[in-house]
Amino acid sequence: MAMDFEQRLKKAIERGQRRGDAQALADAARSVNEEDLKRLHSQYRLELSEHIEKCIRRLPQHFPGFQVETIFGERGWGAACRRDDVRIFGRGRRENYYSRLEITVRPYSPMRILELSAKGTVHNKELLNRQFHEAVADADPARFLELVDAWVLEFAELYAARC
Repeated sequence: MAMDFEQRLKKAIERGQRRGDAQALADAARSVNEEDLKRLHSQYRLELSEHIEKCIRRLPQHFPGFQVETIFGERGWGAACRRDDVRIFGRGRRENYYSRLEITVRPYSPMRILELSAKGTVHNKELLNRQFHEAVADADPARFLELVDAWVLEFAELYAARC
């Protein structure tokens, strides 16, 4: 009976060691996978932020007065353009109008998604608020590039209609 217990004890220890080894392998695979996802996100973010900036830099060519700025950091990576207008009425009365378009790629998060965000304000009214995301592993960069184009065009149309 003592031998039977001794054999069962050894087998239990072996099972535990195998389970520990399997867990270590799984953790290593997850870590490598996480690093691959971060690298892929960075690659997409770079491509998208360059495209965003290129598209937004075209707006001032059609609407003089817009100032372009590059965005990077905790809010994300991308670009924005803004414009302040003043309308002066008789008797010294005036109104200020603020217009802005901002498109960013959000930083990598534990949710493992690639997220694109756009906000557009025309004459003090937020008229454009869009977000789109896909899992980094499944993301189609061409789809994101199309959305950037569409959102910049939508803002241009909204701004032109209110000028």
